Amino acid sequence: MNYQSIFDKYYPEDNEQRHILLTHSRLVTDKALAMARQHPEMMLDMPFIEEAAMLHDIGIRECDAPSIYCFGTKPYLCHGIIGAEILRAEGYPLHALVCERHTGTGLTLDYILANRLPLPHHDLVPVTLEEQLICFADKFFSKTRPDQEKSVDAALKSVAKFGDECAEKFLRWCHLFL
Repeated sequence: MNYQSIFDKYYPEDNEQRHILLTHSRLVTDKALAMARQHPEMMLDMPFIEEAAMLHDIGIRECDAPSIYCFGTKPYLCHGIIGAEILRAEGYPLHALVCERHTGTGLTLDYILANRLPLPHHDLVPVTLEEQLICFADKFFSKTRPDQEKSVDAALKSVAKFGDECAEKFLRWCHLFL
């Protein structure tokens, strides 16, 4: 897979939106790969991690998030679902799962329904170790401050807003991947 060609197709202009997306994606990818290298016993799929981590936020362009130069009409919460649709259309169904499952530490059907979120009515939680690792690495980087890595405490605080279950999962990932 050549993820650069996907970026070029969906983000052809050299602008702030593309710069933020590429910067954020590269930092998440580098962190995910570094953690994966620390755990050879997990036998993680390194090429998949690189590709999927680079593409996990490909759907931001259709969202309404002016602070990161996204001027679409969809709620930002939908960027993972939008990205999954893009990657499925491009022929990458496994990469699409990373897109749709990386919000918070993953969103359960119960959480989606209880909060009336504009998302499909099924669990959107990372399943494979690769999906979990990419989701975890993503929690350390914000697109509004794309070049600044969050501390473990700051990343934990950002996922805790999704509930205790998310915070607990994040802490499990700390023990698993760090």
